[in-house]
Amino acid sequence: MAKAVKYRRILLKLSGEGLMGRRPQGFDPKTMDRLASEVARLVKAGTQVALVVGGGNFFRGTEGEELGIERANADYMGMLATVMNALALQAVFRRARCKARVMSAIPMNPVCEPYTRRRALAHLEAGEVVIFAAGTGNPFFTTDTAAALRASEMGCDALFKGTQVDGVYSADPKKVRGAKRHDRLGYDEVLAGNLKVMDAAAVALARDNRIPIVVFSIHKPGALARVIAGTERHTVVN
Repeated sequence: MAKAVKYRRILLKLSGEGLMGRRPQGFDPKTMDRLASEVARLVKAGTQVALVVGGGNFFRGTEGEELGIERANADYMGMLATVMNALALQAVFRRARCKARVMSAIPMNPVCEPYTRRRALAHLEAGEVVIFAAGTGNPFFTTDTAAALRASEMGCDALFKGTQVDGVYSADPKKVRGAKRHDRLGYDEVLAGNLKVMDAAAVALARDNRIPIVVFSIHKPGALARVIAGTERHTVVN
């Protein structure tokens, strides 16, 4: 296993589906409580944590095409779904006695704080989990790209991507028997091989700002802390 790495500040990227547990849609309270408890322990141990969450448990921009919704409007609908998820996570974090703040790329002052880099950094320094909502605030950009952007702006030591499997494989391990898991990959290998770690814009942004992408299974209880400790399977892209 890899050696433990001390991270001062990380960004955790979660998909909306990662909040569903085994439910077909929405939230699974047990899954969200577990995630909040794990992040709260990291914060208590001294790691600053920022978080970007997707909205796929409610709506994806690409789904709008089936309804005849213009792509830009569908993407805005997806951004609103991420705000719903961020507000739910904030409540769960607070229940875990971990201070959390939602900052939205789309201003909606009665609901949450508008995103500014300076204030986000101040909240992280104060020990709060900062949940970035509404993606980049622009259509045609994924929450993966938003995660790479915020990780760059916040000066994060790494971007942790919680997925359905414990790393990056040569093929879908759920479909291809004997698919090989990579311990380490280069950014350009991921882009050239179209390995779907994150979208190309996100990988290129992480590369240009020298932010490692750590891919691990979000479904294994305690996996995040064990990855940081170097005792859990994962893939590092750097």
